[in-house]
Amino acid sequence: MQTPVHCAAVDLGATSGRVIVGTWSKQRLELTEVHRFPNQFRSLGAHDYWDLPYLWDEVRAGLVKARAQFPRIASVGVDSWGVDYVLTNDAGRPVFPVHAYRDARTQAGLAKLKNTRAALARIYAATGIPAVFYNSSLQLAETIESCPAVADLATHCLFLPDYFNFLLSGEMNNGHSIAGTTQLLDVHRPAWSRAALDYFRVPPTWLTPPVPTGQKLGRVRGIAGFEETTVIAVPGHDTTCAYDAMPAAPDGTDIFLSSGTWSLVGFESAQPLLGTGALAARVANDQTGRGDYRPLVNVIGLWLLESTLKDFASRPTNDRQWAALIRVAESLPLPARLLDVTDPAFGNPPSMKKAIDAQLKKARARPPRDLAGYVRLICESLGRGHAEVIQTFERLSGRRFQRILMVGGGSKNRLLCQATANASGLPVMSFALEGSATGNVASQLIALRAVRDLATFRACLTKQLAATTYQPRS
Repeated sequence: MQTPVHCAAVDLGATSGRVIVGTWSKQRLELTEVHRFPNQFRSLGAHDYWDLPYLWDEVRAGLVKARAQFPRIASVGVDSWGVDYVLTNDAGRPVFPVHAYRDARTQAGLAKLKNTRAALARIYAATGIPAVFYNSSLQLAETIESCPAVADLATHCLFLPDYFNFLLSGEMNNGHSIAGTTQLLDVHRPAWSRAALDYFRVPPTWLTPPVPTGQKLGRVRGIAGFEETTVIAVPGHDTTCAYDAMPAAPDGTDIFLSSGTWSLVGFESAQPLLGTGALAARVANDQTGRGDYRPLVNVIGLWLLESTLKDFASRPTNDRQWAALIRVAESLPLPARLLDVTDPAFGNPPSMKKAIDAQLKKARARPPRDLAGYVRLICESLGRGHAEVIQTFERLSGRRFQRILMVGGGSKNRLLCQATANASGLPVMSFALEGSATGNVASQLIALRAVRDLATFRACLTKQLAATTYQPRS
């Protein structure tokens, strides 16, 4: 009889984090959420920062709970949102505050890069990542320009999953998957792009050669009961983990949609999707750390709704209230005009409701009357945004996609799922699973040789997943 294998997934999101134990037994995966906690960036003066000591306390608390529930945790892996980083000295002590990616400090550098066409094209050709305000490249460039002395203090740049891997194992490494979000990694090989490092003036000595997905980093240190637990470099980017969890068709005809604070729309490919069309469409060539790619486009996602809620005194606080709100929103007529979800004004405004109202008024359209109206407007607008990305991918890649596989918090929102199906003309298959945590565990199981490869894991997982399918309606 196969002995069950227990793997702990530390899954850090921008609005919440969780520690989930995946138990693999008899070719089936069972997830047990042992700890969940809220997360948010905090403002200090004119800038936004992450609270790392708080996050580490919660990660440790989650692992302690995991050990109390399970006899032996074989391994642990960490994934998080992309681009953010910690600058440390040789001892691993942070030497600079950890900014949050929504901080507006990169806008000047972004404008400069976008207005220099030759540099923009050169950097995209080298890295496969478009110029976006949150890129690690722009964040690092701003830090170095505004605080030149940091070059004398910092010796390592660890992206968030890398930093937590260091806290767990004592090993300083840069993971290949999370490195692919930075606009600093070579798009054609697992090495840092010299052209990008030179342009953004990032010291090459800060970065170690990227380690592949599945590499064992060492044993957990400093947490009782974990002395025999291995830290494994899973895909550090939570989107890559979420994509790994999807039961994709082997013929490559599926579009993936990881719907949360951001909507990540993409597909699997053996080669990156590059060129002037891809640059204009802001295609990011996500790297899995296994040698393949996930070309994707980042649509603003449910950040629109999460932020709009703050402007309403009465808002849902539990699943029952959310279901009631969605029912009311579904009963409303289609909005006369939808939002342009690519509008940079939606990045991190003081009031999302006012930003939405301003765009509508500029187009001579009336803002919604109540919260249900905003929910309907936002879901329909995101659905169209998803569809436009899919159409762009079909045009640039020559592929024809047959269905949309959807995971994440947005997959539970039937109004958003139906709006996406209607706008795209494709069926949406919604899976109720913790996508990032599932993919995180999958990489651990493969590294431990409990599962042969990702295709085998997906084939097994497909047998136990239930999907809700939304067919397009006219």
